[in-house]
Amino acid sequence: MDPGLSGISGSGGRRIRGDMEARNIFEPVPENLEEEAIDLLVQRENVRIERIISRGHASPESGWYDQERDEWVMVLKGEAVISLENGEEVHLEAGGYMNIPAHTRHRVKWTHPETETVWLAVHY
Repeated sequence: MDPGLSGISGSGGRRIRGDMEARNIFEPVPENLEEEAIDLLVQRENVRIERIISRGHASPESGWYDQERDEWVMVLKGEAVISLENGEEVHLEAGGYMNIPAHTRHRVKWTHPETETVWLAVHY
């Protein structure tokens, strides 16, 4: 596999040819989600794409993300609340997305505790 094309471990993806592989973003969902699951889907020089699965997870109260790159996030399933350092809160449900510019301090305040929240995160 191309080192820049990582897949979701054990997802039963189908190799198409060389560096191409077909997978399902919703499978597999880990049964034990004591910690948020972060799967690297693709990484290239200027982009990183991740699948993140949360169930009741939140950033620590003192834990603000302050990233070097812009981040575009979309909730594919479930719901979440993202807090910005300026006090704004953004509630995202399935299909909701937002762009977070580099060095915008933010944190995940809440994800649904009874169902998975599946995110797609693009760092660019």
